[in-house]
Amino acid sequence: MGSRLSLAELRQPWQSSHALLVIPLALIVVITTADLLVPEDVHLGPLLVIAPAITASFAGPRLTALVGALAVLAQAFIGWHFGALFTRNVMVQVLALAVLSALTVFFCVVRERRQKELAQVRSVAEAAQHVLLWPLPEEIGPLRVACLYLAAEDEAQIGGDLYAATRIDGGTRVMIGDVRGKGLDAIGEAALLLGAFREAAHKHLALPELAAALEQSVDRYLDDFEPEEEAGERFVTALLMEIPDEDPITRMSSCGHPPPLLLSHGDAVTVPVHPTPPLGVGRTALTDFTVDVFSFETGDTLLLYTDGVIEARGPGGRFYPLTERAAQWTDHSPESLLHHIRRDLLTHGGGRLGDDAALIAVRRTSAVHPSHPAHKGHPRRRVLHRSESERSSH
Repeated sequence: MGSRLSLAELRQPWQSSHALLVIPLALIVVITTADLLVPEDVHLGPLLVIAPAITASFAGPRLTALVGALAVLAQAFIGWHFGALFTRNVMVQVLALAVLSALTVFFCVVRERRQKELAQVRSVAEAAQHVLLWPLPEEIGPLRVACLYLAAEDEAQIGGDLYAATRIDGGTRVMIGDVRGKGLDAIGEAALLLGAFREAAHKHLALPELAAALEQSVDRYLDDFEPEEEAGERFVTALLMEIPDEDPITRMSSCGHPPPLLLSHGDAVTVPVHPTPPLGVGRTALTDFTVDVFSFETGDTLLLYTDGVIEARGPGGRFYPLTERAAQWTDHSPESLLHHIRRDLLTHGGGRLGDDAALIAVRRTSAVHPSHPAHKGHPRRRVLHRSESERSSH
């Protein structure tokens, strides 16, 4: 996003508009020549208005004004050629063409101003995206990570979906979430949750404690800012994940969020988590948050996503089959995996989505120590343990 344009890229729009300028100029010549050759009772001069109209579709007000002036001169030349320049009919045609050309130029000016305003809005949205959704590093400890955000709004860069990752002692913690609703309220709540996660992820030893801290932050925010008419209707789904560096496992706590996919050697399966209610729905107690532990070995990839992905509708209203499609690219790198999913998802949705969508792909790239109990007597891609003690600590 922050890369500079090359000189060739800067020249391209200028060269493109000037190349297309041949079309309206050629039309002026053709219409003028034809009007001079057809019988006197046939008048083709009024067709000259098409030249500035076409120019406005690809050029700015200056080039449009130039073509409009040439069209007016061509209309005057036709009248002079037939010795009728100062007749009422020809004068009205010339004046009408001049007025229509001026109006076309005016709308070009308005369009150009709106494009500048839109560019400023995009710049602000891009800055907000960098502030709220910090780009995840490509490598975090023994993990390779890639992330993707697709906004449903055409000109938006960020909405209510969110993700973050941070290093802790001996591992990495990742969060992905989805704020109910859209607009500035959803962005504000997403910013609150991201800030709370970055602050609390280093303070709490267990995922249930982290989830409880996020629940408290969301509750305080809703107490202060939730409108009375929306009481109980605003909440956040979130998935918290902790990946130790040395153990071939991952720990997860789901707060009403869709379960991730585990991709391994041509196979894609849904990880069966046991979710608690979303953040902000009720005063969830610390003992209500659960931790599910799964095998996550070298070469495996975890795909985290928001419901904007699996609820994207295609032809006939069919939802996007993420598990089926992701199984085709299990051996790809996280970056390549998300590239394929992005292209396939947009194709499925006809080029646009009905809701924001966020994805994170995490692959374990380095070997882990085989001494952990996860390697002994437990098949892969299943819950290793989920004891009552893990509701409050690991």
